[in-house]
Amino acid sequence: MQTLESCQSVLNAGKTTTETALQLFDALEPVDLDFMIGRWQGSGLHTDHPMDGFLETLNWYGKEFVDPETVHPLLFLDSQGKIFKVAPNPTAINVLFNLPILKNDSLKPWLRLTNSLLKPLVETEESQARLRMMNYRGKVSATMIYDYLPINDSFRKVDDNTVLGIMDLKRSPQPFFFVLKRRVTH
Repeated sequence: MQTLESCQSVLNAGKTTTETALQLFDALEPVDLDFMIGRWQGSGLHTDHPMDGFLETLNWYGKEFVDPETVHPLLFLDSQGKIFKVAPNPTAINVLFNLPILKNDSLKPWLRLTNSLLKPLVETEESQARLRMMNYRGKVSATMIYDYLPINDSFRKVDDNTVLGIMDLKRSPQPFFFVLKRRVTH
């Protein structure tokens, strides 16, 4: 699991076990705050977590790190393919985590429609998180801390333009994994 090739193989497959994802995460090198600055496009690494595929269903684009104090943790695409920033609502997040909707494929078209309809209510230009260097699983690495949610996202370097992220949500026994790829912004 230590080689870049085996790492890329797991990430390209987009699915693995939690144990393998943790081994991969632990084997990767930490990143510093400067490394994370920029816009990143995300995708889930499925490990049979209740959130697997959910963000993608809502047209999740990724994350943007302007500086350590200015972070947009949730970027989505609207129906015209334009990126917009979302202010995560703690009440809505708690409700969503307790609904069977996360695994119901027949509701995915409805969720995409909801995304477009709710855009005016959730869109923001204000920062919703910050970056800090924190120790997680034995290594100090860049970590995104949500302003209003009990969530930390820790990052490890796959290559110069890819990180493996792990979402550590209080009260969730299983971590959620995702991949971010650096995108050039104009």
